Amino acid sequence: MTQQNKTIGLIVIGDEILSGRRMDKHMPRLLELLKERGLQLGWAEYIGDDPQRIIATLKRSFASGDIVFITGGIGSTPDDHTRQCAAKALGLDLVLHPQAKELIGQRIVEMAEGDPVKADIDSALNAPRLRMGEFPQGASIIPNSYNKIPGFHIQEHYFTPGFPVMAGPMMIWVLDTFYTALFHQNDYVEKSFIAAGAMEATITPLMEEIEKKYPQIKVFSLPSVGDPSKEGILAQRHMELGVKGPADQVEIALKELRVGVESFNTITYDLTKT
Repeated sequence: MTQQNKTIGLIVIGDEILSGRRMDKHMPRLLELLKERGLQLGWAEYIGDDPQRIIATLKRSFASGDIVFITGGIGSTPDDHTRQCAAKALGLDLVLHPQAKELIGQRIVEMAEGDPVKADIDSALNAPRLRMGEFPQGASIIPNSYNKIPGFHIQEHYFTPGFPVMAGPMMIWVLDTFYTALFHQNDYVEKSFIAAGAMEATITPLMEEIEKKYPQIKVFSLPSVGDPSKEGILAQRHMELGVKGPADQVEIALKELRVGVESFNTITYDLTKT
């Protein structure tokens, strides 16, 4: 599989996401970063801090050949399992990465503020911090500009902390270091319009016809019962209809979709005018 044909995925790990104690900020940020580079997210999964499920998910993910970002669970507390699970999923040993040890040591000294006891990298106090540098054998580091504690990558899987303030810059580093050849290759765009009172059953054959005619195009529909807090058409039952794909085909397919919808005596509106 060539790099150009690979799918980009995201795995968000953490009980706090599934319980609702925290709202996920990783996917919105990754979507933003990918869009800026002319890329798109192919899939995403959310899983809790269950080692067996993490191992099973990573085994499947490694076998996919996809480019995958993984957030969460690479710390040193008892509920952090991602580093260990990544090693088990690959059948590799977990080893202290020498560069990670050096970076963590620098952070330990900074945090010690001149206290020689706290600055002793080999002390029992600092043992949990050093464990954050233990990665599957053969992994490489992902620099962390926030606090120097690195993430790691192996087999096009990129492991970052669960903190968006750290994960975001690390995602940028990964994309701009390894995948610039993919940027803006497909000129992928998405455009849509609003159809007042449209019924999916009526429009579905038209959508299928356009997808058949333009194989690289995906047609989508987002029905709404209306939002009383809005004004105009958005307050009423309506549907957002659109197409996404290569820019040179989107305009043609969108025009055909809109003309077809209007042939059913349906009034359409530009999104900018709703």
